[in-house]
Amino acid sequence: MWVVDKYIDYVREQAIEHPEQSWGKMLLGFQANKLRTKILPKKGLAKGYQKLEAMMMAFVADALSHSESYVWGNIFSPCEIIGCFGLSTLSIECLACYLSGYHLEDHFIDHAQNTGIAPTLCSYHKTFVGAIDSGAVPVPEYAVTTSISCDGNLNTFRYLEKKRGVPFTFLDVPYGDDEASVDYLARQLQEFARELEDRFGKKFEEKKLREALEIENETRRELMRFFQMQSEYYYPGELISHLYMMMGMHLLIGTQEFLDLIRFMIEDIKTYPRFQGKKILWVHLLPFYQESLQQCFNANQKYQIIASDIIIDSVEELDPSRPFHALAKKIIRNMYNGSYSHKARMVGDLADTLEPDAVIQFCHWGCKQSSGGSVLLKEEMQKKGIPMLILDGDGIDKRNSHDGQIKTRLEAFLEMLDAEEKKEEAV
Repeated sequence: MWVVDKYIDYVREQAIEHPEQSWGKMLLGFQANKLRTKILPKKGLAKGYQKLEAMMMAFVADALSHSESYVWGNIFSPCEIIGCFGLSTLSIECLACYLSGYHLEDHFIDHAQNTGIAPTLCSYHKTFVGAIDSGAVPVPEYAVTTSISCDGNLNTFRYLEKKRGVPFTFLDVPYGDDEASVDYLARQLQEFARELEDRFGKKFEEKKLREALEIENETRRELMRFFQMQSEYYYPGELISHLYMMMGMHLLIGTQEFLDLIRFMIEDIKTYPRFQGKKILWVHLLPFYQESLQQCFNANQKYQIIASDIIIDSVEELDPSRPFHALAKKIIRNMYNGSYSHKARMVGDLADTLEPDAVIQFCHWGCKQSSGGSVLLKEEMQKKGIPMLILDGDGIDKRNSHDGQIKTRLEAFLEMLDAEEKKEEAV
């Protein structure tokens, strides 16, 4: 669609040359894409994935249109508490992906580095910092982040507070899974709720949080049902479909709207044919732009991603009667919190449940915990007899990913899987 490409080029040019005047043009594009995904969904996608894309485009476009209606967060921020105030949570990682839709990630990354941001900082964070520093993206009233997974979280939010005056809450998540650690984090979550009360002038209602946790429990159970069914049925999606699912599970979890969507997908998948190809469990980030990966996993009946660990985070059943403690346990037991051996065990449990034919881990450039722990996960998969491929690249900055190298390694790995199947059939 040349009109869309022309508009993307136009917005990119405006953001580079006149950043302070470009935000309205970006919003117009987001709103147009919201309408497009609703009226003209992508052909070839399963209906559930079409609805998922439309839901996430509408969520981001509508929230960004009203700066007083959202707070910034990282991907692991407690959106359940934020939602009790009628506010949306917009993670800076997801927003960086949306900004890359205008092919602006390289410009914003360079802008951030030219102002002194370390080149080793995660490219999602650099994209976002560059967008804010350049004046292209306005700032909200408030922000929240956690210490989970990324050591850049605290520094990024401190920088934004210092440079653009965005106050934030930092949730210090302990590694320990004992009662004292849970109490420590639960008190922080209660204080966060009080802070939101003061800043937005709205009273916190614990009843709403309990109701959200009840919906969240059901959503997680239904999602696991869907993943198991996706092991059995061919349900055509795209690489980016799993990114949208990750966004939904982190930004809309606890809402009836998202639960209804998962239930629709469970019914819809039954109308599709049985899947006879290779089932892939994906680990860590999804480089949605990577051409070789798109060619392999976009609506391909030979290879299907059945789940991604970053979609799930935790399998914790939440106790709505003690909502702050329940949320604290969920956050602490997140597979991305603590040692990598903890994550390896949880991914192993997920593999036991879903029985994939192979695991692929994408090591995002600059993400130390991913690259450093991948060998531990490979050892865990070897114990289970599950082949595993480790790919190196960048989840958002195309300049740090070498498509040719990824294509060569991926094709060799998939050929190995196919050869093993033929060998078993011959026996």
